[in-house]
Amino acid sequence: MRPPAYQVLADELREEITSGRLQPGSRLPPEPELCVRSGVSRSTVREALRLLASQHLIVTTRGVTGGSFVAHPDAEQLSEALSTGLTLLSNSAEVGMADLLELRRALEVPAAGLAAQRRTDANLIEMRGAMFDPDLDELETMLAAHAAFHSAIASATGNPLFELVTRPLYHVTYGEEVVENLPGDYWERINADHRELLSCVKSGDAGAAMEVGRRHLDYIAAANAR
Repeated sequence: MRPPAYQVLADELREEITSGRLQPGSRLPPEPELCVRSGVSRSTVREALRLLASQHLIVTTRGVTGGSFVAHPDAEQLSEALSTGLTLLSNSAEVGMADLLELRRALEVPAAGLAAQRRTDANLIEMRGAMFDPDLDELETMLAAHAAFHSAIASATGNPLFELVTRPLYHVTYGEEVVENLPGDYWERINADHRELLSCVKSGDAGAAMEVGRRHLDYIAAANAR
């Protein structure tokens, strides 16, 4: 069945944006021109633009200088979209904990090495700020700190793609049933690993940072396989 006209137009404009023919900040053709070019009504054009705006591909402004413009890439918004997709997959039978940890290992181990080579003082401050105390902090606090620490490592690589791709992983790794089955000393071990990894990154030892990162994920995998 042929998709609705607004979807066809949105797909055409999306392809122009993602292919680079329309660069960030570029103005899209005005609505009357899109109507003529596509042979559709003004309401169809507006529905297509609303769809693109909901996908964070364009922004629309009003006024004399207003119009629809290609959005500048926003890592946080893109990460949210990835997080939604990963959450849907992780709640299905298609993706399990082992799959998520396999992806984390492929991304986080090299990221730890790059972080040790490229980190700034600001990155170290961010990592220190993500430390937690397993004897005092609540589970929710430790979960948030875990995500913040690994996001800080990704940020320290200096490559925004690491942060974009890894950030969603920390929102789907721990389900309620997973947390209940973790070893009693689990968070003490996570805390110790984080502090050792921070020390390696601070000293600029890429090899040691990668080894700690690998060992850290091996432990998480073993703990979740119980």
